[in-house]
Amino acid sequence: MDKDIKKVVREGYARIANVGSCCSTKSPCCSSKGDGSENRISEKIGYSEEDLKSVPEGSNLGLGCGNPVALASLREGETVLDLGSGAGFDCFIAAKRVGKGGRVIGVDMTPEMIDRAKSNAESGGITNVEFRLGEIEQLPVTDRSVDVIISNCVINLSPDKKSVFEEAIRVLKPGGRMMISDIVLLRAIPESMECIRQSAEAYIGCISGAIIKEDYLRLIEESGFGDVRIIEENSIGKDAWSDQLLPDSIIEQFDIPPEDLEDFAKSIISIKVQAIKPIDR
Repeated sequence: MDKDIKKVVREGYARIANVGSCCSTKSPCCSSKGDGSENRISEKIGYSEEDLKSVPEGSNLGLGCGNPVALASLREGETVLDLGSGAGFDCFIAAKRVGKGGRVIGVDMTPEMIDRAKSNAESGGITNVEFRLGEIEQLPVTDRSVDVIISNCVINLSPDKKSVFEEAIRVLKPGGRMMISDIVLLRAIPESMECIRQSAEAYIGCISGAIIKEDYLRLIEESGFGDVRIIEENSIGKDAWSDQLLPDSIIEQFDIPPEDLEDFAKSIISIKVQAIKPIDR
C-alpha cells in the first residue's frame, strides 16, 4: 500500500510540475484557483511581498499551508534542508536569508519537480541551493550536517511519518531545529469517510494522510526531539477546503454524505510546529 501511495502522489505532483500550477490540475493541496492568485494566497498564509518578489518566476506553485521559513529564524551561514521542496519556493527564500556563506538543500521524490527547481535556480542565478532526488523517509543527506529543517504541508503525505522524523533528527546537528507547517486533524475521520484511507489516489490530498494532532506531536517527541511545541494553528474552514482537500471523484466514488463533510471540516487545521534536537544527541 505504501508503494501505491507514493506512486500516486509522485504522479500527481509530476503533473503539477509539468503544468506549472497546482491549481491548473485541481490538486487537493492547492489553495488558489489557477487564475494567477498563487501570490495572494501565499500572502494570506504568511509570506511577505518581499518573499514573493525574491523568488524566480514559476517557483511558487500555490502549494503549502503556511510559511515555515518565517518561523525558522534563519541566520547567515546556516545549512537548511527543505523536506518536499517542490519547485524550490521555500528554498529560494531560505537561500536569501542564509546568504552566500550558507547553503540550502531541497529534497523531493518527484523527478519533474527536481528538474523544475533546478531550472528555476538557474534562471534566478541562485547558486547556494541544490536539489536532490530522494524520499523524506530516507534522506540523501549525511548525519549531523544540517542546522535547520523546514517543510511545508508535505509530511502529511507520507505513509511513514515516524521514519520522516527519525531521519530529520539524524541529519540535524546537535542543537539544530525543525520548523514545519502541516495539516492535522482534531478528531478521527468519521466512519462514513474512513473508506478514503484505503484509497491510494486519495493520498495526493492533504487530508487522507493527515493524522490526529496529538499523535503527530507524539511522533516528533518519540523520534528524540525536545521543546516540541505548536507556534500557531488555524482552522482550514469549509470554504477553503471543500473543493481542494478531497477531489470530487473521491467524494462521488465513496458517496460521502454532505453533512459529514460539513462536520468533518471543523476538525481540519493547519499547524506550525517547532522542535529542537538535544545537544547530547
